[in-house]
Amino acid sequence: MSINNNLNFAFFGTPEISKQTLEILYASGYIPKVIITSADQRSGRGMHLKETEVSLWAKNHKILCLKPEKIDQKFIDEFKKYDIDLSIVVAYGKILPESLIKTPRLGTINIHYSLLPKYRGASPVEEALINGDEFTGISIQKMVFDLDSGPIITQEEVNINQDETKTELLNRLANIGGRLLVDILPDIFNNKITLKQQDGPATYCKKIKKESGLLDLNDNPLSNYNKYRAFTDWPGAYFFLEKNGKQTRVKIKRAEFKNNSFVIKRIIPEGKKEMNYEDFIRSSNI
Repeated sequence: MSINNNLNFAFFGTPEISKQTLEILYASGYIPKVIITSADQRSGRGMHLKETEVSLWAKNHKILCLKPEKIDQKFIDEFKKYDIDLSIVVAYGKILPESLIKTPRLGTINIHYSLLPKYRGASPVEEALINGDEFTGISIQKMVFDLDSGPIITQEEVNINQDETKTELLNRLANIGGRLLVDILPDIFNNKITLKQQDGPATYCKKIKKESGLLDLNDNPLSNYNKYRAFTDWPGAYFFLEKNGKQTRVKIKRAEFKNNSFVIKRIIPEGKKEMNYEDFIRSSNI
């Protein structure tokens, strides 16, 4: 690995897909001067502090990692001390102020997982799956202080497999997006890019909530299958089933669309371990 020491950039990101992008950058010799991720969060029964995937990656690679609770003027003043040429944002999770976007000499760029201006917002992959789209894409945009409306540096269309879940699709998109980023970084640092304004009507993603994963098994089978594909990791696709006089929450772990039917294969009933759906239906106990 040859290291591009002359490229002074910052990386903003939080979840697994951000870590995957960092891995691709690192393997190509692009090492950020500073990494910014979300603050540690308390979770689990013991409410222990948990670091983000990006924080753990930064620690393992001995790279300075900042975890601001909020992006305020104090943080912006600190950020300016690092004399950053370019900021790269991948699923950071916070809105960046305009002054922070404009701080680096070459501005701030963002990897967005749709073909902008389609599906602006925080859940473009879920939206594409819910709508049963046959393709989506990657957009690398130069950020402006207006939701996902910056000029496009590069885009690539990506087919969506019919049985692909969000986790599987995101994994592919992360690899493609990382490769695109590595390909264009030399041109960005040498001021050789051509920006293209977004073309066409803008559409926006729906906000994903915990209750978004609730399915009605009497609804359209394909719609239910698409929701299952979109919500496999969070909030999870689930339904309520009345059995033995009470309502039980049932989380769907595996399902398929077969013969125009939504076929549930594996589930986790509330308070129980994962099991076959058919066994659960046959069982007299919940």
